[in-house]
Formats: sequence, C-alpha cells, structure tokens
Amino acid sequence: MEKRRVVITGLGAVSPIGNTAVESWAAVREGKCGIGPITRYDTTDRKVKLAGEVKNFDAAGLLGKRECKKLDLFTQYALAATDEAVAGSGINWEQEDRSRCGVVFGSGIGGFETIAENFKKAEERGCDQVSPFFIPMTISNIAAGNIAIRYGLHNLCTCVTTACATGTDSIGAAFRHIRDGYAEVMLCGGAEAAITPLAIGGFTAMKALSESADPARASIPFDKERSGFIMGEGAGALFLEEYEHAVRRGAPIYAEILGYGASCDAHHITAPDPTGSGGAACMLGAVSDGGIRPEDMDYINAHGTSTPMNDRCETLAIRKAFGAHADKLMVSSTKSMTGHLLGAAGAVEAIFTALALRDGYVPATIGYQTPDEECDLDIVPNTGRETSIRYALSNSLGFGGHNSALLFKRWEA
Repeated sequence: MEKRRVVITGLGAVSPIGNTAVESWAAVREGKCGIGPITRYDTTDRKVKLAGEVKNFDAAGLLGKRECKKLDLFTQYALAATDEAVAGSGINWEQEDRSRCGVVFGSGIGGFETIAENFKKAEERGCDQVSPFFIPMTISNIAAGNIAIRYGLHNLCTCVTTACATGTDSIGAAFRHIRDGYAEVMLCGGAEAAITPLAIGGFTAMKALSESADPARASIPFDKERSGFIMGEGAGALFLEEYEHAVRRGAPIYAEILGYGASCDAHHITAPDPTGSGGAACMLGAVSDGGIRPEDMDYINAHGTSTPMNDRCETLAIRKAFGAHADKLMVSSTKSMTGHLLGAAGAVEAIFTALALRDGYVPATIGYQTPDEECDLDIVPNTGRETSIRYALSNSLGFGGHNSALLFKRWEA
C-alpha cells in the first residue's frame, strides 16, 4: 500500500509559559523561564519547592463552570489545547465524514489530583462516599474520550500511556493511522497535571527532581551542575490531516510529519540504557521511516530532562545514531523553559519543533552556565538562532525504557 502524506494543520497548547500554542511559542522565542515557586500547596517542609505551573488558566471561562466540575485538571488542559488546535485548523465538521476522524490522546498519570482529593474523602467519610465522577475523572483515557465526544468523532479513539514518551507516541500512532489509510483527520497529543503533594513527593523520594531553590538554575539540561528535573504541567494538541484532504479544504499547513520511531531499552524501570542504544534506535527508526539520511538532519528537540543520567545517555544516543554528523547538529532542550510535562512533554515539544521549522528559529537551552564534557553537543546555549532548517527530530525517553522520536519536515508547497 502506498504511504500517504501527513501534515499538521492545527496546534494547541497549555504550558507553563503560555496558555495557547501562540503564547507558548512566543515565550520560547523570548527565552522565557516558566519555572517558579509552587503555589498549589505549602512547601515549607518539603524538599522540592519549584515547578512549572500553568498560570492564570480560566477553565470555567473556556469550558464552562458546570463541565469543569466533572473534569480533572489534566482533561481541562487537554480540551483547552484541542479547542485551539481545532479552531486554528479551520475545519468545518459539518462537511466532514466523522467516521474518518479520530483521536489518540494520552496521559502519563491521569487524574492524579482527583485521586488525592477522593482518597481524603474516603478517609473522612468512607469509600462509598467518594464522588460519582471519581473514576471517569481519573482514568487516563478520559481526555481522549472527552475530545471525541466534544467533536463527535467516530473513528479510532484511544489513549497511549508510555510515561514521558506518551505525547510523542500518541502523535506517532495518529500519524501512522492516517498514513496507512484508516482516517483523514486525527486529533492527538498528551496532557498532564501532577503538581500535587503526593506526585511531587513520589518523584522526590526517588531522587528524580531538582531541589534547587533558584528558578534560573533548576531545570538546566546538559549543564554539568544539573541535579534533576522540574515538574511541569499542561497539554499539547496537534490536528493531523492527510495531505490531499488538507489541500482540498485550503487548510493552513505548519509542517509535515515524515517518520516515527520507537524502541524499548528493556533495561531498568527508571534508568535509561547507559549505552544509549535504545535512544539511538528510535531516532534512526524515525529517520529511516521518513526516507531521509542521518546526515540530512538539522535540529533535534532533545528529551533533555536535566537529570544527570538522561542528558548523558541522550548525548551518547545522538552520537551513536548520527556519528560524525552529531557535531553539525543543533540539539536544544525546551524543558529548560517549561520543566518536564511528563505525558504532555512530547506533544508540546512536537509543537515547538514544527514551529521551529516554520519560522526558521531554533530554540535555546536557557540557564546554561557550566559545560559538561559528557554532554558535548551544540545545545544552542541561552540564545536561540535564526537559521533555516529543513528536517528536525523531537525525542522522548520515558520510564520503563520507552523511547520514541518524530521526524518533521519544513512545509514546502
């Protein structure tokens, strides 16, 4: 079967640096840091005091006060981001066969805030007295379900949960679904809202989070003084279309998706394979899937979490995949601005990668001060670059050994 072309015609985001994709990308271009003191709860006796919180998010204004009472925050973020992507695509649903339109939208954790709230109610009143919406607010697939319900989409509706690779794998699955002829339109992405005492406590206990009190030196990917990641939250949504379908309706096209690669380290529940083999395999898989050569690559939006192991192992993976060409690549981490959005990270970073191609602008890795000889790539330190790029990868590497990468191409009519 001939593989069909897949393009991005709508983008939506809720992030620590903006409540829309437009705002978030403008903040990336400014090198804005969205990390600050946690305001959701008292951190006086807590080791971790910083996070990448979403600011001034008006869920009731966007979705309706009554509706929000039945939605965990991660689903609220998902719907807000999806609404932006749909509006930007210019789609007229009444003219579409919605049996050919579907959803792949994931979350790494799901309704963590709702779990904590209802556990407290159960302790106080008994388990039978929790909210009747407890389960449908909590389950990780409910964002995908709500998106399909909102727009009446009857094709595939599914949820990917692969930890920090969730957003990227969701886009990859949606891309293949269109490319292989099963749909014309797919809404895809990821959402997360886990800035809660219990979630932060869990990541703190496993020594994954930075305990820095300085927002400018907390999420510092590839810096020798990095000490862990900063929890972020939000959602990213992409509107994908089969190329001919998009052209027929005169849709705006941001970029083309050429390839998707995935692999598993099969090494450890949280630590990456120290050889970088799994990460290299997923990048080369995306490159091969897209029909280009490794030396054609211009830019990589790295997973770049700011943990000592990830950044070192991802550097090894890039060098293993690209050989001598690795020295010619620009490799930056936008987590330096947003923190780590877990299941939403890959989706938001895919948006930034697509916009980098459209605008000819490579985002910076901000907050960088101390070079690390084990992370010796061109990480575009502190200042972004105006430069024409044609091919770019977005990497995601998750707990459980999940590795995934998406290959994007600058749109050329």
